[in-house]
Amino acid sequence: MARTTGPRLKIMRALGVELPGLSRKSIEDRPNPPGQHGQQASRRRRSDFAVKLVEKQKIRFNYGVSEKQMRKLMLEARKGSEPTGDKLMSLLERRLDNVVFRAGFAPTGIAARQLVNHGHVLLNGKSVNIASVRLKVGDVVTLKEKSRKIPMVAESMATPSLTIPEWLSVDTTTASAKIGHLPSIEDVPFPIEVQQVVEYYANRV
Repeated sequence: MARTTGPRLKIMRALGVELPGLSRKSIEDRPNPPGQHGQQASRRRRSDFAVKLVEKQKIRFNYGVSEKQMRKLMLEARKGSEPTGDKLMSLLERRLDNVVFRAGFAPTGIAARQLVNHGHVLLNGKSVNIASVRLKVGDVVTLKEKSRKIPMVAESMATPSLTIPEWLSVDTTTASAKIGHLPSIEDVPFPIEVQQVVEYYANRV
């Protein structure tokens, strides 16, 4: 698991995008990159490599995945007839920690990962503590009854960070979410040029 220990707002400012999985905060008031020359840096044209790197980093920080995990996901995404970029994002959206976040049970992906790691989540009625578990259509994620009383969870369910996606069916009375169908590239909650990511890894995996 990739741990994000630095200032999250600073990361988003450097990438020039708000990442809901990383933080609920907004960069609207301070959109420029951090540092003394941030405003000047925002005006400079990025190189092709820099553009690809930024798009890749958006994914890594939003979903909390390591470089090693990204490479494995890219290899898997290349299999089959579906466009590589679309499949990559579907694989990421279906991670257990992301589903917990997108269902509104946690304010960020990082908080959702903690809930999973600390054993607060059931998958199809069984306790699971591996955040990277990938869900399939029909799977049901439920918070344990005691876990629903955690202040962070209660607050997040009352005021979710994002609109619950159409591919998830959520029952707030039982704190459960069911995968209705596979997510698509349009369901990703932040702007991403995924083809740039595909091209970044073209000669790296």
